[in-house]
Amino acid sequence: MAKSGSGKIVAYCGLVCSECGAFRKLKCQGCHSERPMFKNCPVKKCAMGRNYSTCAECEDFEDLKGCRKLNNFISKITGFIFRTNRTGNLCRIREIGLEKFKATV
Repeated sequence: MAKSGSGKIVAYCGLVCSECGAFRKLKCQGCHSERPMFKNCPVKKCAMGRNYSTCAECEDFEDLKGCRKLNNFISKITGFIFRTNRTGNLCRIREIGLEKFKATV
């Protein structure tokens, strides 16, 4: 699980799970757990297959917006519903690292 001493949990896609209403209401335990909201998430499958903590580690895309698993119609709706900029979070993780990112959110 992408969790640190700060208690922040970051999903493969850059969503800060610990800030999500579904997580807070115990409807989801984050995608790194056995009880994710969306069990068949293509982002999770891809990242797990590559042993990544987040998609920020992926070198296939210099610009993560080019990844169709991460950036598609469903992800845009999800971003709107959860009011999050997941791609922006991943870019920030690339810049400063996951642990520093968790300390800032």
